[in-house]
Amino acid sequence: MSIFRRLVFDTSTLVSAALRVGSLPHRAMTHALSVGELCVCASTLAELDEVLMRAKFDRYQSAEVRRAFAEFVRLDSLFFEVSDTDVRNVQPLCRDPKDNQFLALLQVCDADVLISSDADLLVLHPWNAIPIMTPAAFLGTVNTH
Repeated sequence: MSIFRRLVFDTSTLVSAALRVGSLPHRAMTHALSVGELCVCASTLAELDEVLMRAKFDRYQSAEVRRAFAEFVRLDSLFFEVSDTDVRNVQPLCRDPKDNQFLALLQVCDADVLISSDADLLVLHPWNAIPIMTPAAFLGTVNTH
């Protein structure tokens, strides 16, 4: 049994998972879906949609594939309401204010881990006793638990 019941992935990790099948982020997401529940909110889904559809990613995956990935995340995740107040009340704050949405989501959904490729989030590990792990570190827990 996994120690991770509810998991949050930041946008950069999800984008990497979408663009590179078989990559560490892709394998981490696949494993996360097999052991727990991916948690999202309106702002994290909106950011995923916006970032995934950037033209610079056309050379990695078609827009159709990227849209399908975003829809998969939307349909296969638990949705939580995260208010502006939840985001404003995050403590300690991330040095990148855009990333506070992930910290607020961690609190609202009572998450067990944040999987991130973002140095601004990783530097906070652990955040309020919640581990913040790279995809590789998360996959490393598979062999230890």
